[in-house]
Amino acid sequence: MRFNVIDIHPHVIASDTSRYPKAPLGGHQSDWSAARPVSYEQLLTDMTDAGVDKAAIVQASTCYGHDNSYVLDAVAAHPDVFTAVGSVDILAEDAVSKIDHWMKKGMTGLRLFTTGSTMPGQATWFTDPRTFRAWAYAEEIGLPVCMQMTQDGLTDLQAIVARFPKIRLVLDHLARPDLSGGPDFPNAAKLFALADNPNIYLKFTIRAVEALKAANASASDFFPLLVSRFGASRIAWGSNHPASPGGLKHLIETAQAALASVSEKDKAWIFGGTAETIYPSLASTSAKEARHG
Repeated sequence: MRFNVIDIHPHVIASDTSRYPKAPLGGHQSDWSAARPVSYEQLLTDMTDAGVDKAAIVQASTCYGHDNSYVLDAVAAHPDVFTAVGSVDILAEDAVSKIDHWMKKGMTGLRLFTTGSTMPGQATWFTDPRTFRAWAYAEEIGLPVCMQMTQDGLTDLQAIVARFPKIRLVLDHLARPDLSGGPDFPNAAKLFALADNPNIYLKFTIRAVEALKAANASASDFFPLLVSRFGASRIAWGSNHPASPGGLKHLIETAQAALASVSEKDKAWIFGGTAETIYPSLASTSAKEARHG
């Protein structure tokens, strides 16, 4: 069975700032979204060039904040290719109604931005009791929640998992683990400790490749270990295009090279199958039939 090649972490930026005004989290726009904007039309071209079939577009929080209008207009224009991972202020009293609002427009995933280029450090607001209504609702309806965070926030995340044990989580950039310390990666212990929770998925991006390079560590040591702990069916590839430079084709080729020591079956999950599990709207007809057959 052939899986789609799916990117679960591209971003899109509109050229029309009147229709899509900028309102970045952190109060200032990220450098990448100003310097390397990619419209959803350009993303389609980039995907064709790179051999990517479908994409779960992640809200560019450092450009648009919680206004998901552009990413959802992309889905409306190309529902057969795109789905949307949107942003909502889950501290707000109307968080649940906002989730409903955006889901009616095509949002199939939620992203919480707790650290990043416009918000350095690791925030802890996602454990505030005011967020519990939104967490409970996401758990109830099976809405996957992406966490943009560092490994410093994983202890707090464990508290959320304990309170909402059925919540489905996707850790952006593998939660940016510390990959120093040798081939057993002892400084990434907090990440590996999550492996026993079947509802936690990992998003593999070029950030992991960069972290390995910074630690002078080997991809051939790290990725087989990661797959052995979590299973390839809980790891999905995301490009981080265009936030990470080089272009979509370069980013997928870098990911493919990093996974050279991983089996072809596991690569099929990482580059497509797992994404179809997290975002069923992106699944091919054959994959849907296989799951329900």
